[in-house]
Amino acid sequence: MFARIFKPAKTAMQSGRAKTHDWILEFEPKSARTPDPLMGWSSSADTEAQIRLTFETKDQAMAYAEHHGIPFRLIEPELPPKIIKAYADNFAYTRRQSWTH
Repeated sequence: MFARIFKPAKTAMQSGRAKTHDWILEFEPKSARTPDPLMGWSSSADTEAQIRLTFETKDQAMAYAEHHGIPFRLIEPELPPKIIKAYADNFAYTRRQSWTH
């Protein structure tokens, strides 16, 4: 029973940042999924894969895992790159990056 604590990334299907503010604690799968012989759906006997807990802060998630004796791996989020918002910023003399096509 090994868990990972992470902050979810923005999905590719939306432009907003909804559901990216909370920290998630979920268990890593113990075994691989296997296809069901009748329907062909993927299934697993691992019921912990269905558990997904959300926390407001990283410290709350870590405290929960430590209190319940769950070994965990913390995955820190990567900072998004700075996006230039205005076209005129491409030609600003204070720009630190080189401008190319």
